[in-house]
Amino acid sequence: MPTADKILNLEALIKKRQEWKDQQVVFTNGCFDILHLGHVDYLEKAASKGDKLIVALNTDASVSKLKGPTRPVNNEQARARIIAALSFVDAVVFFSEDTPLSLIKQLIPDILVKGSDYNISNIIGAEIVMENGGKVETIELVDGYSTTNIINKINQ
Repeated sequence: MPTADKILNLEALIKKRQEWKDQQVVFTNGCFDILHLGHVDYLEKAASKGDKLIVALNTDASVSKLKGPTRPVNNEQARARIIAALSFVDAVVFFSEDTPLSLIKQLIPDILVKGSDYNISNIIGAEIVMENGGKVETIELVDGYSTTNIINKINQ
């Protein structure tokens, strides 16, 4: 499947989620601004937890709100194409809200995944997923890899 075909709007993703109803759907989200080893490792591990991986990607406006006015480095279309190009990613969807809660409510993934820098008790959408029989899991992050660290290293 061409990578651009994996980048879906919410309506198309809801239809795709229905097609995947008999498969374990994993959901995660993030900015994924400058793709690095930490991102790839995290997403690969997330994908291994189920049959299909949905990645919700912060829009440019929401990245700027979260990370500051100099971010993102790569625009949302570029970030989406790069994430969609990973063979273990099945769908990419944008969200502009502060959190992906609305997406989680509409998609009801079987497994919600975040990095180990989160506690399950403070993962947005965890309650909804668990109330619907799903699981919430964290993935250990690769030490020393973050977009902020990479940007700082470049600026030195």
